Amino acid sequence: MNPTDGRKRVVIEDVSPQLDGGRHAVRRVVGREISVTAAIFADGHEQLAARLLYRPKSEKRWRFAPMLAGENDLWSGSFAPDKLGAWVFTIQGWIDRFETWASDLKKRLGARAAQTGSGNEDASADAYDLALALRTGAILVHQAAARARGADARKLAEIARGLDRLAGEDKTAYEYPLDQEAHRLMARYPDLRHATQFDRELPVRVDRERACFSSWYELFPRSASPVPGRHGTFADVEQQLPEIAGMGFDILYLPPIHPIGRNFRKGPNNTEDAGSDAPGSPWAIGDREAVPCASVGASRSGDCGGHKSIHPALGTFADFDRLVASAQSHGVEIALDIAFQCSPDHPWVNEHPSWFVIRPDGSIQYAENPPKKYQDIYPLNFESPDWRSLWAELYSVFEFWIGHGVRAFRVDNPHTKALPFWEWCLGKLNSRYPDVIFLAEAFTRPHVMYALAKRGFTQSYTYFTWRNTKAELESYLQEITRPPISDYFRPNFWPNTPDILHKTLQEGGRPAFMVRLILAGTLSSNYGIYGPAYELAESAPARPAPGKTESEEYRDSEKYEIRQRNRNMPGSLVSLITALNCIRRANPALQDNRSLRFHEIENPNLLCYSKSTARHENTILIAINLDAVNEQAGWTNLDLEELGISPSESFLLEDLLTGARYNWSDRRNFVSLRPGIQPAHIFRVTR
Repeated sequence: MNPTDGRKRVVIEDVSPQLDGGRHAVRRVVGREISVTAAIFADGHEQLAARLLYRPKSEKRWRFAPMLAGENDLWSGSFAPDKLGAWVFTIQGWIDRFETWASDLKKRLGARAAQTGSGNEDASADAYDLALALRTGAILVHQAAARARGADARKLAEIARGLDRLAGEDKTAYEYPLDQEAHRLMARYPDLRHATQFDRELPVRVDRERACFSSWYELFPRSASPVPGRHGTFADVEQQLPEIAGMGFDILYLPPIHPIGRNFRKGPNNTEDAGSDAPGSPWAIGDREAVPCASVGASRSGDCGGHKSIHPALGTFADFDRLVASAQSHGVEIALDIAFQCSPDHPWVNEHPSWFVIRPDGSIQYAENPPKKYQDIYPLNFESPDWRSLWAELYSVFEFWIGHGVRAFRVDNPHTKALPFWEWCLGKLNSRYPDVIFLAEAFTRPHVMYALAKRGFTQSYTYFTWRNTKAELESYLQEITRPPISDYFRPNFWPNTPDILHKTLQEGGRPAFMVRLILAGTLSSNYGIYGPAYELAESAPARPAPGKTESEEYRDSEKYEIRQRNRNMPGSLVSLITALNCIRRANPALQDNRSLRFHEIENPNLLCYSKSTARHENTILIAINLDAVNEQAGWTNLDLEELGISPSESFLLEDLLTGARYNWSDRRNFVSLRPGIQPAHIFRVTR
């Protein structure tokens, strides 16, 4: 090893946060502080100094923040990004010769005072050493004055002259000659000639607030009509916006809104080849005969009847644009489902057959998940010889809908598309449109889920649906809410989806729907439900597939037929959903996951956990009954420090669901919860 400058003695190691050595960006939110730590040390005993360098990647000039030394050479600092997009940071460390000099001078003066008090001193030698030390300090301050400008330079020069004068005086006693302002000025103009800079600029992706805190509501537009039997429209969805916004949701997610293929169209309960009279699955995208090119603007859309077209029964582009604008006026965003797959009638099938897998008989391979067959869907071939054109077209689909005001996308099955494509596509989109949110619907292996998040997905579906016991929930949440995973993976908890009706909901009925809703909305800052199935606690499963004993599919699934419901029927969960979303908005502790902590409670059917803001200005404590059938009770053993409470301190708990108040003064407190009546306490803690 031949260092470029062997005089750079400071070592900088173990910088955090970083992901894969800077290969991928950690994710943060605009305006929120990013805490940075590092091990910073050098040989010898001299004083060190360090600072954090950070900037938007698009800018050249660094911004600076001080770093402070902690125990065992661990330093920390922070910065708050003030704009969306790509940022970078690094660290600079150096020998602080001025602070080393100041520390030594204070020791000299202290030792001299002690000797003088005991009558044991060599006055002439000591005075010479002190004068020399003062002249050394004056040189350091003169050098800083040369680096400074304006009033600071003049002030530093004055301080240096004062040290020179003091060194020339024949004195037997000295006091430390500099005040805190002098130290602040010297810190402002450090000597960086031999500073060490960390060898990488580490990337940070800064998203908007809703990337970290959001409430999603999924709705099939074709079921939105108030008239029984009539296909719903965008105008019908617009009429529902006040109710959806009133429940507290801020993202309205629509399944694919494109024309639906006619060949092999699926019928009710996934029956095969139901004919073109059946509405079909919205995920069987594409019908080149459905919309004349002139009606969508072929020169603008690029694929008549495909991913840049609208199902004629839903309305026009003008209707869609009006829905987007109306949603914004209610504080709601429209999110679209992007499913990169095609029906046999999609224009790409004829125009770009090489984008698909061709079987030996010359036919195109349809989708399969044995024993399930999806004859109405053709998957794309990411090993196509024409892959560059395929990538460009898929990218353009996102950009097309962004042009229509869409700033949130739920992406269907991204784990079945090439990871290099997502890294390229989302990297380009994030660079051009830093406010766009991408939710990955990837119920797959953990490493693949995490890889998608690293490559640009803002939020991710999770295993929450299949984590139901106390041990499962605690273990899984501790995994995904702690670094390094929490540095890039943002969970979005869904108790149900059109594809998934878990056994817990099938067997637990309305009480189970209440419990899973509260868990989703308080354990995760991002969550969503598929409605109105959720409000109405629909729990009837489909018939199991051959060879299976149970099914997670809905009976009479809305994926294959129009289902019109009234979410405000007796027994609806609308009031609980509204209350939960109101609580989430009013309490910043629930708007992030990093502070999640579990507390002991002496019953395996009870779960107890808390979330707090950084300085405990807002603290929420939740106790919930995981048993949807039986009343459960137990004694807590709270970690009071996590709640910001001292052991001898009493505290007030306000149940935000019922308004009841309780005075507690100890770790141990009794909790009793009844399914369907009061399945949970959501306490706001006040000291």
